[in-house]
Amino acid sequence: MAIVETNFKVDEMHAIITAPSFAVLTAVQNINNCPPPSRIFQGRHAILDKMHQFFNTDSGNQHIYVLYGLGGAGKTQIALKFIEQSSFSNVFFVDTSKVETIDTGLKGIAVSKSVGNSAQDALMWLQSSHDKWLLFFDNADDPKINLNDFLPKCNHGNIIITSRNPELRSYGAHTLVSDMDEADAITLLLRRANKESSEENLKLATKIVKELYYLPLAIIQAGAFISKSEDLGGYLALYHSNWARLLSEKAAQSHDDYAQTVFTTWQISFNQLSHLAATLLQLCSFLHYAGISEDMFSTASKYDFPSWSPPREELEEPLEFLSHFLSSTGEWNSLKFLDITNEIKAYSLISFDAKTKLFSIHPLVHAWSRSTLLDEEPLQSCMSSILGMCITEIQENEIVLASVQLIPHIVLLQYANPDKVADFRRAFWQIYYYTGKFKDAQAIAQQVLKKSKFLLGEDHPHTLSAMGILASTYSKLGEFQKTKELEVLLLEKRTNFLGEDHPDTLLAMGNLASTYSDLGEFQKAKKLEVLVLEKCTKILGEDHPATLFAMNNLACTYHDLCEFQKAMELKVLVLEKRRKLLGVDHPDTLSTMANLAVTHSTLGDLNKALGLEVEVLQKRRQLLGYKHPKTIRAMKNLAATYQKLGKQEEMEELKQLIKDTKKSL
Repeated sequence: MAIVETNFKVDEMHAIITAPSFAVLTAVQNINNCPPPSRIFQGRHAILDKMHQFFNTDSGNQHIYVLYGLGGAGKTQIALKFIEQSSFSNVFFVDTSKVETIDTGLKGIAVSKSVGNSAQDALMWLQSSHDKWLLFFDNADDPKINLNDFLPKCNHGNIIITSRNPELRSYGAHTLVSDMDEADAITLLLRRANKESSEENLKLATKIVKELYYLPLAIIQAGAFISKSEDLGGYLALYHSNWARLLSEKAAQSHDDYAQTVFTTWQISFNQLSHLAATLLQLCSFLHYAGISEDMFSTASKYDFPSWSPPREELEEPLEFLSHFLSSTGEWNSLKFLDITNEIKAYSLISFDAKTKLFSIHPLVHAWSRSTLLDEEPLQSCMSSILGMCITEIQENEIVLASVQLIPHIVLLQYANPDKVADFRRAFWQIYYYTGKFKDAQAIAQQVLKKSKFLLGEDHPHTLSAMGILASTYSKLGEFQKTKELEVLLLEKRTNFLGEDHPDTLLAMGNLASTYSDLGEFQKAKKLEVLVLEKCTKILGEDHPATLFAMNNLACTYHDLCEFQKAMELKVLVLEKRRKLLGVDHPDTLSTMANLAVTHSTLGDLNKALGLEVEVLQKRRQLLGYKHPKTIRAMKNLAATYQKLGKQEEMEELKQLIKDTKKSL
C-alpha cells in the first residue's frame, strides 16, 4: 500500500506541475490577448482590402504579411482592425519589441494550449496545428532581433508583422504604412475632437491635417487637445508657436492602448542609434526634408582648400565628421555611409528612393530631429560648411544642374551669420545665381565684395573676382548701367595687372561686350567680341569653352545688328561643337539651341525653330523642372513660334501653363 500511495502522490504532483492553474491560464491569456482596434479607427480601406485578399487566397504556403513604416503611422491599428474583421480560430498577440517579450508571448501560447511551457513547445504546436490560427508579431522594430528564429517552420498558418524596419519586407507580402488620405484624416480629427462635420469645421480641419502631414498619431493628439480646449479654430495658431509641446503631450483620455506620443515614439528609435547615425540625422534636419543625397557628403569630402577657402581650423568639425566615411587611403567609402543610413532606415526615420538615389525624411520627423538638439549652432555650422565644401568641388559644367538640386537645402539652411560659421558665401552665391534667385545672389555678392575689399584691398584677385560676380548678378537683374560701371573698372584692372591676353582679361572683355549689347551699344559690343574671339582662338584653341562662349556672344551680336546669316553660321558651328564636347543635355548646348531657334525664326524658317524649341523645352523641364526661369523662357519662345505658325490651340495651352507656373512660384 505504501508503494501504491507513493506512486499516487508522484502522479498527483506531476499533474499539478503540467496542468496550469486558473490564475496561470488567466495570466497567459492576458499575455496573448489581442486588443480591439481604436474606437475611432478611420479609413485605410486599400490596405485592409489588400490584406483580406492575401489571407483569403489559398497559396498552399504560410501567409505572412508585413506592415512597415514610421512610428505613429498606424501599423498596429490596421492589423487590429483586420483581425477584428476576420474569423481566425486562434489569434495570438506577441509583443516583439524584445527577445524576452517574444519568448514570454510564445510561452503563453504553449501554456494556454496545454502543450508545455516553452517557446519551442509553442512553435511545435503551431507547426502541427492546421487550424486557422493567426500569430500577430507587433512592434518588431529592433533590427538586431532575427525574427526568423521565432517563426513556425511550416507551410500553413497566418502571420502579421508590424515593424519600423523595412528590411522585414523580405518575409512576405508587405505594405508601407504612411500618411492617411486627406478625407480620412479630416474625419479622424473631427471624431477625436468631438466636432461635427460642418462646412466651417471641415475647412479648419483640412488646414490642420495638412499641417500635420496626415500622420495618424499626430492627428489623434491634435484632436485630443481640441476636444479638451473646444477651440478648433484656434489650434493652428497655438501649434505654430508650441508645436514641440503639443506633439509631446499624451492625452488623459484615449481610444486605444498606444502609450506613446508622436515625439516619444520617435525618441525611442532615436535612442537606439549610434552616435554617428544620430549626428547624421540631426545634420540632415538643417537641410530640406527631401532630395538629400550621398553626393553632398562625398563631394564635400574631396574639398581641396582653394585660395579663398576658410582656414582648415574653421573646418575641423565637418572634416572630422566626414572622416568617418573615408577609407584608409582617404577615399570616400560608400559602404560605410550605407551602413549608417541603413541604421537610420531600420527605424523608418529616413527613406531612400532607389530610382533617384535620394533620401527623404518625413516632415514631422525632420522638425522633431531639430528638437533633439541642445545646441543647434555647432551642427548648423557643420552642415553649412559641408554644403559649402560640396559646392566648391562641383565641376563648372555641372553647377547648373547641381544648383537645382541644392537650392532647397541652401534656402532652408538660412546661411546668414558668417561670423559664427565658415564663410562659404561665394559658393552659395552660385546656387542662388544659377537657379535664377538673383536678388538673393545680389545680396550675397555685395557681402563678398565688401568683405574682400576690407580684408584684401581693392586690387586683390579675390576682390576683382567678387566684383565680377556682382556685375554678373546686376546684369541678370537688368541693372545694366551698374553692370557696365563695374565691368569697365574690372577690365581696366585686369588689363593692368594681367595683360591683354590673360584668360581672365579676355573673360572681362567678353562680359563687357555682352553688357554693351544689353544697353543697345551693338557696334561697341561687336568690336570687343571680334577681338575676344580672335585672341581666344589663338591662345586657347577653337574648341575651348571660352572660345565657344566668345563665338556664341558674337553670333548674338550679329543677330542684334540684323546680320542674320553671319549669326546663323556661327550659331550652327557653336551648337555642333557644344553637342560634341559637352553633350546634348548640357545647359550651354541648350542655350545655343535656343539662340539658333531665334535666328531661324527671324529668317522665316519656323519649322526648324519649332523643332529646336520643342527639344529645348523638353530637356529643360526634365533637367531643371517646370519652375526654373530658363524653362519658363523656353515655354515663352515656343508659344511665340506656335503663334507665328498659326497653332492657336498649342499656343493657348502653353500660355496657360506659363500663367499657372508663375502663380505657383
